[in-house]
Amino acid sequence: MNGPLTRLEHLVTEARHRGPRRLAVACAADAHTLRACADAMHEGVATPILYGDRESILNIASTEAIDITGMEIIDVRGDVECVRAAVADVASGRADVLMKGLVSTDKYMHGILDKTAGLFPQGGLLSHVSVFEIPGYPRLVCGADVAVIPLPDFKQKVKIAGYLAGVARSLGVVTPKIAAIAPSEQLLPSVISSTDGAILAKMADRGQMGDVILDGPLSLDVALYPEVADEKKVKGSRVAGQADCLLFPNIESGNVFFKCVTHMAHGEVAAMVVGTRVPCVLTSRGDSPKSKLYSIALACLNA
Repeated sequence: MNGPLTRLEHLVTEARHRGPRRLAVACAADAHTLRACADAMHEGVATPILYGDRESILNIASTEAIDITGMEIIDVRGDVECVRAAVADVASGRADVLMKGLVSTDKYMHGILDKTAGLFPQGGLLSHVSVFEIPGYPRLVCGADVAVIPLPDFKQKVKIAGYLAGVARSLGVVTPKIAAIAPSEQLLPSVISSTDGAILAKMADRGQMGDVILDGPLSLDVALYPEVADEKKVKGSRVAGQADCLLFPNIESGNVFFKCVTHMAHGEVAAMVVGTRVPCVLTSRGDSPKSKLYSIALACLNA
């Protein structure tokens, strides 16, 4: 990898160079899921193992003209049973990455969090990290959390910052720049995201956050655009205008940003659940085919 990745398609290239990972797909009897698996296999990113009703999977692949040649099918009936079987094989090392197919998110997450399955470490924290490609923006931007933790407390923000840094490093960023997002770059004592951001920044200055540069509080525009940081006279920040990662204060702000990028700005995104022993792909039927492929590549790159 020569420098940080700047396009999501580069995830596919990098994952291909590292060789395909074994992808356990829970409840794979779904055209959208099978198409994403076929794309990932064609690109040399993943070798899918399909869990679900064999006859249904074969019928869907035939009807939709999806080539699943070379994919192993584990014949399992029922959503809960499919998730359980896929999780068990990932936890045992038979597969490297887990992926959600046509199953509700709550059943998928329940399978991941099952204490007897061995996929979620005791005392761990489950979170969700997205990588955004925003049209007209010069680099990829990581963001969390947009889907799992509604209102992270301070300790959870420290952990999420670590997750963001880890994903950014997988994209080739040596020392990730993390912005603790708040309504304003001014310190507002009555706003939790503002005071948390200031404390996180001081911890980072003292080396307590690892090899990262973290600053806060920073408003979203100040974090991303250097001309805004200059206009607002934000001095002395090594993150303002050049953030690699956005640490959102709550799920509302992160989720709104996610949907603005994908729907209003027509950007693309890759995303995965982290905090488990292996990366877990979590896509929805509304995600674009490219987004699903990019999410698989991101997870395989982090496996």
